[in-house]
Order: sequence, then C-alpha cells, then structure tokens
Amino acid sequence: MKKWKTVASEHIYKSPYGNLRKDKCELPNGKVIKDYYVNEYDDWVNAIVITKENKLVLVEQYRHAGGDFFLEIPAGKIEENESHEEGIIREVREETGYTSKRNPLKLGEFMVNPATQTNTVTTYMIVDAYQAYDQDLDDTEEIAMELVDFEDFGSMLRGNQIKTQLFTTNAYYMAKDFLMEMARRND
Repeated sequence: MKKWKTVASEHIYKSPYGNLRKDKCELPNGKVIKDYYVNEYDDWVNAIVITKENKLVLVEQYRHAGGDFFLEIPAGKIEENESHEEGIIREVREETGYTSKRNPLKLGEFMVNPATQTNTVTTYMIVDAYQAYDQDLDDTEEIAMELVDFEDFGSMLRGNQIKTQLFTTNAYYMAKDFLMEMARRND
C-alpha cells in the first residue's frame, strides 16, 4: 500500500475551536478526490482518576452537540508550552479539585478519527487521588463532580445506565486491563 498524495490544500474555515481544511488528493491508483474535508482540532488529554477508596472521579456536564448531560472522565486541551502530563494534572485539578502524589501513568495515545480529524487523545491513569482543591472552572464550564465505585462503573456502561462518550469507555477498560495485569504479576 502507498499513502495518498495531497495535490492542493486550502482552509475553508478557521476558528479557535478548530479548522476545516479541503484537500485535493491523488490516490495510488491515480484516482483524484477533489474535495476531501479534514477537521483540524487540538490534541487533548484525559484521565481515569481513581481515589484511594477505589472510586472513579467523574465529571458531568452538558454537551451541546449531544444535546444532553454526559458523565465523563476529566479531560481537556493542552495549553501552550505544557506537556501532556502537566496538562492532565492541571485539567483534573481544575475540573475536580483532585490530585495525587503519584505521577500520571500514560495508558496510550490515539488518533481520535484519522479518517477526518487530525487530533490525538492521550489517556492517563491517576491513582491514589484525593481532593485537595476547589474546582477552578472557566466561565463556559458548569461541571458537577461524581464519585462512582470503579467496579460498578463497568456495569453501568454495559447496562447503558449512563450517558457517556467513547473516550471515557475506552479509558475505563484500558485502566481495568492494566490493573488486572498488575494484579496478575503481583500474585
């Protein structure tokens, strides 16, 4: 297989929330796609945050495109001159007031949707978390925090008992798999 060749590229729309780019692409077989649209978004980070009592620290907020409230893990964009690890520590502290004396553990980095988007999400796990601060929300954020037993969250997901998004679900099962593997190694 060979990569596509970008013959031309122009921005249709630019905003602080993301850009829309139109590419003209030539495929390896010579076929040309004149209007291939790409959404350019900033990378972001998210984290499964687990307290010393084995509770998940979750945030509930209104998501306009989804038209409802969603229960999610803390997440956000990286700020300028900030590492991914610094970004997730800041986001967790701002959204929940939680922190940990232990460093975040990187579980993975993934393209969000490589067919049409340029951004990645880097997923972390933060353990032994405790609340040390008040929330410090932006003026566009209204976030309620909720603690849920780590094991119960899987049942909630499988039973469709909550509204959430794919990245929360993926991070939960990655963390669960990691913790089970660590437990097997310690036996």
